[in-house]
Amino acid sequence: MQVEQIKDSEDLERAINEFSDTFARVEGEVGRVIVGMKDVVRRTLSSIFAGGHVLLEGVPGLGKTLLVKSISRTLGLSFRRIQFTPDLMPSDVTGTQVLTEDESGKRSFTFKQGPIFANIVLADEINRATPKTQAALLEAMEERQITVLGETHPLTAPFFVLATQNPVELEGTYPLPEAQLDRFMVKVLVQPPTSAELKEVLSRTTGVSIPEAQPVLGAAEMTKRIAEMKQLVRQVVVADPMQEVLVRMMAALTPGTDFATELTDRYVRFGPGPRGAQAVMMLAKVSAILDSRINLAFEDIKSVILPAIRHRLILNFQAEADNVTADDIIEQVRSAK
Repeated sequence: MQVEQIKDSEDLERAINEFSDTFARVEGEVGRVIVGMKDVVRRTLSSIFAGGHVLLEGVPGLGKTLLVKSISRTLGLSFRRIQFTPDLMPSDVTGTQVLTEDESGKRSFTFKQGPIFANIVLADEINRATPKTQAALLEAMEERQITVLGETHPLTAPFFVLATQNPVELEGTYPLPEAQLDRFMVKVLVQPPTSAELKEVLSRTTGVSIPEAQPVLGAAEMTKRIAEMKQLVRQVVVADPMQEVLVRMMAALTPGTDFATELTDRYVRFGPGPRGAQAVMMLAKVSAILDSRINLAFEDIKSVILPAIRHRLILNFQAEADNVTADDIIEQVRSAK
């Protein structure tokens, strides 16, 4: 993909201001419906405007589905919801060939699109479906296309998967395979509301009027704006020392390397791959733009490494026995001087 470089300083400043303005308007409109969750909303929107998919994890009833619906409505893009269940089949996601008959009586097979054909797809409780059905999303998330009976069907741009999942400790769940986890740009943990937030939730949802998110822009204009924002993100300047910092942080999270920490060597089976480093870089660039900068800083990397990497570390059994989490290991690397 060739990115058109913005060279004029005034045009660049204008593009940064438009990026921040659009981001703030979407964030504010979502905030009319969603109480709290400011970090969750920011991480999700940052991933979308960087071109990535989002995995939201939390126990049932915290508003994960409402959050995705609100974001979709605010962006004004086409939206489909897929409720993942143990009996869901791959064809229920991608679509299938159906036998049709025309006016002359001639029969032929035509492709009937599944719910995956939308700009924003909510994969609700994705880890309740079997691995076979989960795998139906793999090609769509990486290649932005699906293949059915040897025929390839491109998906409409922009395309994002916003998936929700329950903690795997709950009954009736199937842990996502590592290959699929790696395709999510971020994994965001949704926490229960505070007492003050719960009070506000009750005020907003049990009265006469319930707030609804409204589209910030028209669908066509938002599609164009997202494409422009994704291009701008790629133009953030990354100095070589910043790249070296990120490379060393990834090495510190990979067992067996010269930079691996003691916790990494003891508890990590497999560290983050190149896709993890790419996710950190792209999200850090969004952070820089939101701070009105076109150059990357170390603080940008530190602010995004947890949601970008936590689902990519494969821990061993000793980590579970010692109650050590991926966040614990990443935080040690993140806080190192």
